[in-house]
Amino acid sequence: MNVSLPVRQAILDRRTYEPPGEGRGDKLRLDFNENTAGCSPAVRRALGKLTPQMLSMYPEYDRSTRRLSRHFHVKPEQLLLTNGGDDALRLFFDAFVDAGTDVVIVEPTFPMYRYWGEVAGAKINSIPYGKSFEFPTDAVLQSLATSPRALFICNPNNPTGTLVEKSVIEKILQAAPRTAVVIDEAYVEFSGVTVAPWIEKYQQLFVARTFSKAAGLASLRLGAILANPDSLAILRRATAPFPVNLAALIAAEAAVADRKTMQRYVKSIFRLRPWFEKELRKLGFKSYPSAGNFLLIDFGDAGSDLITYLAKYKIIVRDRRDIAPGHIRVSIGTQKQMERLLKLIKRFLKDR
Repeated sequence: MNVSLPVRQAILDRRTYEPPGEGRGDKLRLDFNENTAGCSPAVRRALGKLTPQMLSMYPEYDRSTRRLSRHFHVKPEQLLLTNGGDDALRLFFDAFVDAGTDVVIVEPTFPMYRYWGEVAGAKINSIPYGKSFEFPTDAVLQSLATSPRALFICNPNNPTGTLVEKSVIEKILQAAPRTAVVIDEAYVEFSGVTVAPWIEKYQQLFVARTFSKAAGLASLRLGAILANPDSLAILRRATAPFPVNLAALIAAEAAVADRKTMQRYVKSIFRLRPWFEKELRKLGFKSYPSAGNFLLIDFGDAGSDLITYLAKYKIIVRDRRDIAPGHIRVSIGTQKQMERLLKLIKRFLKDR
């Protein structure tokens, strides 16, 4: 029997994004901007209380939504929980984007905007950042004249770490009455900059959040969308009946209840990020100003060899030669982890 499946053309045409996520368990993972200090001990205690009966039932969401909405300083009806931040982004394409319609992204940025856009068969209008990763305000505003279905802005941006000023975002919102404006605030705990209070004023504004970074729950996959209740109602129509698992809900509640652990991690980033930047400058390497828990660094012609060298010592960093030759994104780990990394960089330069 000859089998020939009818595959959508958008799937055949899209460029595959394959995250390097296997074989990382025994390594120092400084490639995915994960919380390398680990989640709150309260999370493990809470998960340990799950019973066989609880695990055998479909989850309920009202209690968790109420509790987590307080963490986000929104009303329960302004919060939609999702199966990770990636799935939150997919909902915008399912709800707003028909094949062949326009979507605007500003690159380089988080690849999942393009990923879901290609899966949806959208026409992607990619606007480049400036040479020093300045946000292209005028070009973005011009792109809104044709009322694209959605605009995605990562703030602070991944992989550059740069911030878009709130005044710029407000100009964009005022120019986009017929566009879903998605502000991805995955790293908001490190930047302190949010437009979430504006969701009541701007019905087209959607703010995406995640528990994968500051809360340290990447493996449990929990994201969130904050928006006007009427706008969220549209996304709910594209959402599965049980999109989030119970373990993720329990873990998130425990994580936000233990504010001290999360704050301790964030404070460590505030301390270690500028220290590591300073040490890199001493070695002659440039890093870009970052408001996230990572740095984008220009290692020049040493970049490729450095990645290979660090891999020998089981340290993984993110190769971003797609941005420019020699560019590497490095997550900020713990003090000991960053000291270990710096020591190996110095050794590499000495032996090179």
